Amino acid sequence: MLKQLAISAAVALALSAGAATAAGEDGIVETFDFSFKGPFGRFDQAQLQRGLKVYTEVCAACHGLEYVPLRTLGDEGGPGFSEDQVRAYAGQFEVFDEELDDFRPAVPTDHFPGSNLETAPDLSVMAKARAGFHGPYGLGINQLVNGIGGPEYIASLLLGYTGEEKEEAGTLYYENTAYPGRWIAMAPPMDDGWVDFDDGADNSLREMSKDVSAFLMWTAEPKMMARKQSGFVAVLFLTVLSVLLYLTNKRIWAPVKGKKNA
Repeated sequence: MLKQLAISAAVALALSAGAATAAGEDGIVETFDFSFKGPFGRFDQAQLQRGLKVYTEVCAACHGLEYVPLRTLGDEGGPGFSEDQVRAYAGQFEVFDEELDDFRPAVPTDHFPGSNLETAPDLSVMAKARAGFHGPYGLGINQLVNGIGGPEYIASLLLGYTGEEKEEAGTLYYENTAYPGRWIAMAPPMDDGWVDFDDGADNSLREMSKDVSAFLMWTAEPKMMARKQSGFVAVLFLTVLSVLLYLTNKRIWAPVKGKKNA
């Protein structure tokens, strides 16, 4: 009786696991060679500026960055805007001022506007929310080699549209190889040549997808460079400390070991 129950339970678990795998089938996420990958990687300032332009001209029509202060565009390790550039960029937006009970032009101390559509998620932490490549037991070991996974997912999503469409319950869905389940309600947001860059950089869909993904990684981890630098200093300090402790331990116990050998 117990044997039959055990077999039944095992079969049920196997079926439920199979059903869960099928229902939550992951999309295909491509690996990209971002400059900020690895323990010594750094953000490419020119790429961040291009990514900001792609966000402003394409993504901002629906999505927001409400957790990102506009003044951080001038921070070290970011797009590197001057104070005048930050003020000029902030002036493109309007924010609601409770004291005035009206809208006014944004200033650097304000945040980016939020999403314009209820169904459009805010992109401030998208790269962190979609993080992958965590390695065994979520320890993040693979992130040292493969990156955090979020920007790879975003770039793969922008490049994953196949052109196939279907309608369900009055909603039009688009096939996307990177999206879990393969069908997404967001239409392809851009195509080759949609954004022109002042420096004449490549504005193909692939390169623009990488640029905006890098920018969104920065919005989610603006202090990544400082964190990496602090981590490197900490590892170096602990390495030196370990060597000193080993040598000290050897010197302290040398007389005792000498007596035992005698």
